[in-house]
Amino acid sequence: AVILIVPMCLFAATIGVRIMGQDVNILTQIGFVVLVGLAAKNAILIVEFARDIELEGRSRLEAVIEACRLRLRPILMTSFAFILGVLPLVVSTGSGSEMRQAVGVAVFFGMLGVTLFGLIFTPIFYMVVRNLAEGKNEGKPTQTTAAAAG
Repeated sequence: AVILIVPMCLFAATIGVRIMGQDVNILTQIGFVVLVGLAAKNAILIVEFARDIELEGRSRLEAVIEACRLRLRPILMTSFAFILGVLPLVVSTGSGSEMRQAVGVAVFFGMLGVTLFGLIFTPIFYMVVRNLAEGKNEGKPTQTTAAAAG
């Protein structure tokens, strides 16, 4: 579920770079690396909370909804602080502004994508991946049944 969010944030960053009429250069790619880390961090927090709640005995759907509810404010605060922090890079002028804009535009639009896609699609991907993993393990004996049988 975590890995599935990363391409979406990179797609948002690339679209933002194209909208602003820039090219993907080395500084933009450095911004992409930052985005991968932040997208993964946000997704990991939601997935980890959902898994812990699910292990407490609640249904998968209840767990993922509760995890999103618990992590919404911290994710939004971190994301918007970061977005507003790179805004001066996006609107910079003067000497060296092309370099600042290359990083700023990629990270600005990418963080918008991380925030939007991460909050919407991480719970969906969590449900899909967990359901697929559960279906894959249905035919295999668990450790407790194998120990009881043998």
